[in-house]
Amino acid sequence: MRANAKKNRKAEKIPLGSYRIIGGQWRGRRLMFPEAEGLRPTTDRVRETVFNWLAPCLSGAKVLDMFAGSGSLGFEALSRGAASLDATELDIRAVRMLQENRELLNAMAAIHQCNALDWPGKSGDSFDLVFIDPPFRQGLVAAAIAKVSDQALLSPGAYIYIEQEKEAPAPSVPANWRQLKEKEAGQVAYRLYRADVSE
Repeated sequence: MRANAKKNRKAEKIPLGSYRIIGGQWRGRRLMFPEAEGLRPTTDRVRETVFNWLAPCLSGAKVLDMFAGSGSLGFEALSRGAASLDATELDIRAVRMLQENRELLNAMAAIHQCNALDWPGKSGDSFDLVFIDPPFRQGLVAAAIAKVSDQALLSPGAYIYIEQEKEAPAPSVPANWRQLKEKEAGQVAYRLYRADVSE
């Protein structure tokens, strides 16, 4: 009986990957994530660039990570001074690992197991920084942009980071989103926008 139980546990074991937080209070901490199709942490190289871009706006920021996956963007933001994180993720294995990492870091993070496009948010909630980094080649970027703009999830002057496959056309964004930065690395194109308060 015990032997069978051990075999079952081995059969259920999920292959794990890892990434490290590259800046802030948890710099150098290595966090685990389940290896699953479509789940890919933003690389160290890209994160270094992105968080250099975001450095002036992270302190005290309320952050939404719409397709949290490994949590590499959300936890990096918290490590560098963001006040809180709401992370939405559909894959239950990824959610469990996000929860474990939250406890490990004692992080101010709410993890929501749901489709990011269906998450209702909290009444009156708005965010200073939103990460849109969905699984590639599933047409999710446009729907995510529509959600955050239509549901008024953005604080005045909020920053929006979008990461997608390089071959995809630049996303169509609301008229009051001003593109601040754009770069490519490997197979990835990534851009930073700001919701212009003057519009």
